[in-house]
Amino acid sequence: MEKLTSKNTAFLLIDHQVGTMGWVRSDDLERIKLHTTVLAKAAKALDIPLVLTSSMEDAPQGPLYEELQNVAPEAYNKRILRGGIVNCWEDPAFAQAARDIGRKNLVMAGITTDVCLVHPAISALKEGFNVIAIPDASGSPTKVSDDLALRRMENEGVVLTSTLTLLSELASDWASEEGGKLIGLITQEYLPQILS
Repeated sequence: MEKLTSKNTAFLLIDHQVGTMGWVRSDDLERIKLHTTVLAKAAKALDIPLVLTSSMEDAPQGPLYEELQNVAPEAYNKRILRGGIVNCWEDPAFAQAARDIGRKNLVMAGITTDVCLVHPAISALKEGFNVIAIPDASGSPTKVSDDLALRRMENEGVVLTSTLTLLSELASDWASEEGGKLIGLITQEYLPQILS
């Protein structure tokens, strides 16, 4: 797979909804929210296309969590609202939004990993995209279901990486303009919360 850059990559954040996030027990929910928010902030800082989607917001899943709405208001206002399709890649509007970006590398995170992320990650991969899943910005009701979803994705060829590893790859050089933006985000907003 080619090196990830801000020019060849898009971010897809799937179903980070307040109700669904309340079902997550595989990892600390506040850390998942932090990683997801940092991804959205990185996309904004580097002008990386960001697509958001949610499912049945008027049902128990609820709306996307408020911090994500606030960080990415443009993406939020254009979010793909699904009526109940589990695999968001099978929703024509979502898949077309991802295709229309015209970038080969799709970075994905989702709540839940075992339902909302695993299926579109594999579907996009089979369509010819390079898919990079971010487990620390995702989560499932149980550790077992999360682990199995990650193994299934990896076995299919989805690349698994962490938020910090992804940001360092996008930065490439901390002394560059993009690297400077990301190192600021990492040292001022990310690490203080992770290390506290």
